[in-house]
Amino acid sequence: MIDGNEYIAIINRFYFFLETEFDFTKRNETINGNVFYDVEFINKEKVVSISYENIENHLEVIVFILTDGSMPNYDDKTKTLHLRQLNSLVMPKISIDEINSNTACFAKCNATNEIEQKLLKEAKELRLCLRNFSTLEQLKIDLEKILK
Repeated sequence: MIDGNEYIAIINRFYFFLETEFDFTKRNETINGNVFYDVEFINKEKVVSISYENIENHLEVIVFILTDGSMPNYDDKTKTLHLRQLNSLVMPKISIDEINSNTACFAKCNATNEIEQKLLKEAKELRLCLRNFSTLEQLKIDLEKILK
């Protein structure tokens, strides 16, 4: 179990790149007792949600594609992209040099327990996915193939 304020502090440490590289700003921090935590970042095109269910020990990172500044329906699988789904599309296209560069970006981030390790792993994956997100039209085509 992790405290909500500690969770938010870890998000601030490991997800720094959202603000420094991708022009996101923190939009929302939610702490529902000791059960559920969520931190959302927003830019002109996307919302990134990093949520954790403490009791279930379940971490979920989701990228929502905004439509005219509005959140999509959660069930719209072409605009509600779970990180594992993005990984399956983006990771096969990433070079070893890019992976090494990404690892170097997080060199100062140290994970000392299981939840920190999960959050750091997801941060690294999210950064790689966002860096390779520019071909959104191709991504949409790939998503449609997967979802059929």
